[in-house]
Amino acid sequence: MIFATTQDAPQADPFTTFFGQYGMLIILLALIVFMFWSSRRRSARMKAEQETKQRSMLPGAKVLMQGGLYGTLVSFDADDLSRPAVVELAPGVPIEVHSQAILRVVEPEENTLTEDDFIESAPADAQDDIATPIGDDVADAKPDADDQPKA
Repeated sequence: MIFATTQDAPQADPFTTFFGQYGMLIILLALIVFMFWSSRRRSARMKAEQETKQRSMLPGAKVLMQGGLYGTLVSFDADDLSRPAVVELAPGVPIEVHSQAILRVVEPEENTLTEDDFIESAPADAQDDIATPIGDDVADAKPDADDQPKA
């Protein structure tokens, strides 16, 4: 009987032997380092975006809130985020919201028409109808007999 000894066996490549024993450990360490690097990079980017958002939150800026409502910022305290921000949804309709409920500041697009642009571009005879708000004369009008509820 012939027994193979270590001298007679073919020698394995040391490079293959090393990665065969420690390859999974090296891959695991590389993934952990990548996760830490990626999370730090993402947190730095989010912090920069938050600072940019707070710098642009000035009274009079148009904002989009978490619920999808658009409004105009009336007051906002960037130093004390526990105080509510005041947002005006429509002229004369201010509401208080949590400062983190404001999603972002909306930049006005250059090609959008405003109400003033629409009034200026309308024909002269139609401008009177556009610019005339519904006033007290409509509210004081008496309903017709047909509008009365029937018993």
